[in-house]
Amino acid sequence: MKKASSLSELGFDANGAASGFFRPVAADDGLCTPTSHRRRLTKVSVVGAGNVGMAIAQTILTRGLADEIALVDALPDKLRGETLDLQHAAAFLPRTRLVSGTDLAVTGDSDLAIVTAGPGETRLDLLQRNVALFKKIVPALAEHSPDAVLLVVSNPVDILTYVAWKLSGFPVSRVMGSGTNLDSSRFRFLLADHLDVNGQDVQAYMVGEHGDSSVAVWSTVSVAGMPVLKSLQESHGSFDEEALEGIRRAVVNSTYEVISLKGYTSWAIGYSVANLVSSILRDQRRIHPVSVLATGFHGIADDHEVFLSLPARLGRGGVLGVADMELTEEEATRLRHSAKTLWENSQLLGL
Repeated sequence: MKKASSLSELGFDANGAASGFFRPVAADDGLCTPTSHRRRLTKVSVVGAGNVGMAIAQTILTRGLADEIALVDALPDKLRGETLDLQHAAAFLPRTRLVSGTDLAVTGDSDLAIVTAGPGETRLDLLQRNVALFKKIVPALAEHSPDAVLLVVSNPVDILTYVAWKLSGFPVSRVMGSGTNLDSSRFRFLLADHLDVNGQDVQAYMVGEHGDSSVAVWSTVSVAGMPVLKSLQESHGSFDEEALEGIRRAVVNSTYEVISLKGYTSWAIGYSVANLVSSILRDQRRIHPVSVLATGFHGIADDHEVFLSLPARLGRGGVLGVADMELTEEEATRLRHSAKTLWENSQLLGL
């Protein structure tokens, strides 16, 4: 039996197929209503159909964030299987066109291109392999979708966001990394669980590198407008510097715990990225800690082109602004250390 994902592939002519079921309705101008949408459709491309890429695509699909999703992967059979699996759920999902291919041309005219491709074991030690991969992916994405916003999820995300910016030729406002958006969610979860409140009511940020040198910004953590750190230290004598560092390490190591238990991470990063997609495509102007060009912030040298996570306002144009948040001197010192680590690694690339 011939394998197919549509009736047209089985030899049925799709042209005008709907005309046998629906009678045309005259519009105000007396002409028949066109079959295509009058509004501009939204297209998202996901490069990499692994566990992370498919979790992102599935979450975007179920939330109805795009009119068209394009999937790209180097493994054609896996890609076709993943695409069919999602297409077969069409009766239960918002109407979204799914296309896929091994050629990046399928991403043409994307509003948002998400890159998840690459091995996913650790972070900085993946650098050289993923840079070589990005040299194949990013210029082609930029060629096919010159007006897109580029969102990097592949690790090490901060350096690869820098790589994507250099290779794409895009303005810095249209290139970002998923950064510490998920780290901050993990941070908020731990605090919300301890305080017995909803995680959405906790304001807390992890900034800097998405990795070992990330910074927990304790000085700005709040619930209902109340500073959390002071309250915790007054009610729990154990909340000293060692305890705070232990919580930060728990956030950083949580991804490794998930990997050790189930072999990979997927759902949390899927929801995290879909959260970013919603803010961008729906022009929500929400604040997210994502990887952006941090030159000049918090004492980071003006000649150091380094991407790391800071709270940024996101909208249809990408990064609309970066918050110059107040940090304690210790937090700023840790952030500069994080920036130095990332900058030194990025200098090894010769871009």
